[in-house]
Amino acid sequence: MPTNLLNQPLRLPNGGVLRNRLAKAAMSETLATYDNRPTPGLVQLYRRWGASGLGLIVTGNVMIDRRALGEPGNVVIEDESEMAVLRQWTQAATAQGSALWAQLNHPGKQSTRGLNAFNLAPSAVPFREDMAAFFDTPREASAADIQDIIQRFGRSAALCKQAGFDGVQIHAAHGNLINQFLSPHHNRRSDDWGGTAEKRRRFLLAVYAEIRRLVGPDFAVAIKLNSADFQRGGFTEQDSLATIHALADAGIDLIEISGGTYEAPAMSGALHEPLKASTAAREAYFLGFAEQARATTRVPLMVTGGFRTAAGMNAALRSGALDVVGLARLLAIDPDAPAALLQGRDSTQQVRTISTGLKAVDRLGIMEVLWYARQLKRIARGQAPRPAESGLAAFLKSALGSGWGTFRTRRLRVR
Repeated sequence: MPTNLLNQPLRLPNGGVLRNRLAKAAMSETLATYDNRPTPGLVQLYRRWGASGLGLIVTGNVMIDRRALGEPGNVVIEDESEMAVLRQWTQAATAQGSALWAQLNHPGKQSTRGLNAFNLAPSAVPFREDMAAFFDTPREASAADIQDIIQRFGRSAALCKQAGFDGVQIHAAHGNLINQFLSPHHNRRSDDWGGTAEKRRRFLLAVYAEIRRLVGPDFAVAIKLNSADFQRGGFTEQDSLATIHALADAGIDLIEISGGTYEAPAMSGALHEPLKASTAAREAYFLGFAEQARATTRVPLMVTGGFRTAAGMNAALRSGALDVVGLARLLAIDPDAPAALLQGRDSTQQVRTISTGLKAVDRLGIMEVLWYARQLKRIARGQAPRPAESGLAAFLKSALGSGWGTFRTRRLRVR
């Protein structure tokens, strides 16, 4: 192989340097307690990834509000009460040179029925009919709710800086609250927070501005953004390009490109099968959109989804369309894969589509979260992943655990 571009460092606009171009993208770990406190399991898991050679590690969902969870077992950072464990987490991940960013998120309407007392969204738009049994119709957020959420993003980012994280990533993709504000399908407001593309972007830009105000210019602030929602009437590629330009003007340090929502799960590859031969050869799902973005901005770009080989990753970097290669599911079944890739070798494992054989379940794409979360829990216990684990068995065990987790979370909140 020619020079392995994965080994090149990258200087970010804030002045920080990533030691190489390999990043662990966010995956939902659900390794917190049911009252949303970080645990030693997170320390163990991230120590393993920190030893793998990664340049950047992005955490799974860190929620900014205990009342707005995406799943049982989410970490919530809203005060200093867990600072000691947070510092253990950051030290474990960064001890061997990786940068660690916390992914900050609010799920909006995208939280399963019964977990939260209520869900907020830009507008009271229900899920599609076949998913409505799993998700409540949300309340429309008031102006006061919006301001509170903006302030919570900023406060959580400041706490992350205090705990030793090297940066934060704003989760504005995959159907979560900020993505909902950006989408004309979910955002049907006619006030200052909706009605035009510019007003739909206002919430995201306000979140970014509040975070930057509280963390200063030297702390990395990145974003995960959909290339498109792949949903009729939703956020389009044209919307995304305009948002990228606005973020570049505002001073964002890195943009990770993804796509899809729970209702249209493109991020897991569910909308990319079967792949055209030309797309399969290029591996990355969103590389074409990254090329469009690169044509009009020099902000560092990260692409996650579909990468399989060191050659494919190098070809993508050589094209100039992206600056960082994001890996997620592969690192749940082979946490040592970066060490091989940085030497120009491929992982011995391959990401596969997880199927339960239950059409109603497989259509939702949820096993791309649940199955891999089970592998993360094994690593967090010091065990090896099980790449061949049955999708059906994993679903049944996860469903039981999720039901119990929802019950325990609600009981603890009532107390």
